[in-house]
Amino acid sequence: MKRLEYLCSVLFTLAALFIVTGCNEPVKDLASESSVFTHPEWAKNANIYEVNIRQYTQEGTFNAFREHLPRLEKMGVEILWLMPIHPIGEKNRKGTLGSYYAVKDYKGINPAFGTLKDFKSLVKEAHQRDMKVILDWVANHTAWDHPWTQKHPEWYTKNEEGNFKPPVKDWSDVIELDYTKEGLRQEMTEAMKYWVDEANIDGYRCDVAGMVPMDFWVNVRKELDQIKPVFMLAEDNSPNMHKAFDMTYGWDFHFLMNEVATGDTSASSLGKQLKREKEKFNADDYRMQFTSNHDENSWKGTVKERMGANAKNFAVMAATIGGMPLIYSGQEAGLDKRLEFFEKDPINWEKLPLESFYTTLLKLKKTNKALWNGSSGGQLIRLSTSKAQDIFAFKRVRGEHEVLVILNLSDKSQPVEFSGLEEITTYTNVFEPHESMDIPNKNLTVGAHKFLVLQK
Repeated sequence: MKRLEYLCSVLFTLAALFIVTGCNEPVKDLASESSVFTHPEWAKNANIYEVNIRQYTQEGTFNAFREHLPRLEKMGVEILWLMPIHPIGEKNRKGTLGSYYAVKDYKGINPAFGTLKDFKSLVKEAHQRDMKVILDWVANHTAWDHPWTQKHPEWYTKNEEGNFKPPVKDWSDVIELDYTKEGLRQEMTEAMKYWVDEANIDGYRCDVAGMVPMDFWVNVRKELDQIKPVFMLAEDNSPNMHKAFDMTYGWDFHFLMNEVATGDTSASSLGKQLKREKEKFNADDYRMQFTSNHDENSWKGTVKERMGANAKNFAVMAATIGGMPLIYSGQEAGLDKRLEFFEKDPINWEKLPLESFYTTLLKLKKTNKALWNGSSGGQLIRLSTSKAQDIFAFKRVRGEHEVLVILNLSDKSQPVEFSGLEEITTYTNVFEPHESMDIPNKNLTVGAHKFLVLQK
């Protein structure tokens, strides 16, 4: 859904936390409040891929999407996040097809996508290919014509006139639930348990999770983990969410990448943001890093629109800084349009210009322990460079595993000289595996808007 009001309030709060960082020193981690779970073992070096079923194929069905599983497996995709699969409300619907996030039946399947049998077959095949499946879950609100509006109107918040109301004015196609009602909590919990039990899904991405009480999520996590170890992603960027969620959104870093791309701020601000993140979050709090998702693509613009010539640089950054990289449907096909949100608007899969690029990044993420998630990976160490502007360089080290990344975010080719690095280390160029390189290197030059990803 469109969440400008919600995101802005989060950003204004975080703006007050600006702290300056230095280079060539690992940043410290601060302990957060204890959580009620442990991460699933399979998540420690996983990536995530968001699936927009409606727009993924011309058919817009589970079965049509299944045909892409072999390709995604080969690309290295591990967690499939499916946008909401439930029936969509008709009352006050937006557009012709409506928003996925206007849920009419939490235990139902959107008939446009297929049947429960089709969905279970999709999950089964994904598991056979060592992929996990998580569902997008909308706990804050329902469609206006959800059966609960008739059976349990007391489960909804009301305006001054005593009528149902949207949680945010712009979200006119949904109405807000009232979590002071124990019956609602029990019913919502049972609905979430249903999909783990019935379809063997592996967890949830929870929509506007910060707009639902934390104690509800804590209890849900306990209930779900009793069925099987699940993975939980919160659409929120508060450290507090990690009491019940494995991962939160790296919104601030994403928005900052957009600003650096447009020249509104310098590359040095990226290091300062990483410092802030490390001071706010526990070492084992997973953070999702991304250059696009369904909200950003539909409402803010394509990656090309927002990041221009640095699109690949920021994709490399999202895959190598601390956190789990997200790829949105069609990014490997060079998605160059804003997908319609309430209408049919299929992705063009005729060409896959970025498939090899993402395959290389995901393979590196999987195999190099320095890039693993949370405390399983290595700390990020900023590297100082002299005589160069808008060069962002860092390395991550975990035991004998090491990755060094150099990004030239400027529009001109630049020599790169590192300050404080004396010992010569030989690396392999990840994107040119037959090429080795010694660092530091007095003759090192990185082209405009180009990158180097090296591993030892």
